[in-house]
Amino acid sequence: MPATLLRPRKSVTRFGPTANGLRMSARQYDRADFEPGWRYELISGVLVVAPPPLENERDPNEELGRFLRNYQADHDDGHHLDMTLPEHEVVVGDDRRRADRAIWCGLGRLPRRGETPTIVVEFVSRGRRNWVRDYKTKRDEYLAAGVREYWIINRFDGTLTVWIRTASGRRKRVVRESQTYHTDLLPGFELPLKRLLEFATRWADDL
Repeated sequence: MPATLLRPRKSVTRFGPTANGLRMSARQYDRADFEPGWRYELISGVLVVAPPPLENERDPNEELGRFLRNYQADHDDGHHLDMTLPEHEVVVGDDRRRADRAIWCGLGRLPRRGETPTIVVEFVSRGRRNWVRDYKTKRDEYLAAGVREYWIINRFDGTLTVWIRTASGRRKRVVRESQTYHTDLLPGFELPLKRLLEFATRWADDL
């Protein structure tokens, strides 16, 4: 009886930090296998690989998640929050952004895979390039993708900048460190900015 011929397995390329700057399509990105432990984004057809956020961004992000989950579990209007996830990929046309936190509200169900978040949150990193990216580039991308509110939390100047998408365009609100932010999207939810920023400033800052 003839031996069974086995087809060789097709090798799968795993992308890691050395792939930073590689050109690829959105289809290739969505099907790719990535080495864990790094942040991956697809920007204008280019793979961007970065290390994970530092403690002074992850810690307040965790606390923000706790604020939101406590609101969902304990507040009478907590059912307005459907889901919140850290380090979530947001589809922006053919680009893929890695948001610090995504929030879905008002759906009455869990979000579908790839569904645009209602609110996107970014914690600002040091450096002018990062500031331009968070305050301008991502603002335009997220709002154009259908995000209703974009929160930019800046531990360096103690502010929360909120961009709100409206029927006529967009409007901006700046919340100072001593203030508490409220949003109509999450009735009764309170975000005490000073308390949140304490979870960032207790860590040594990045250089």
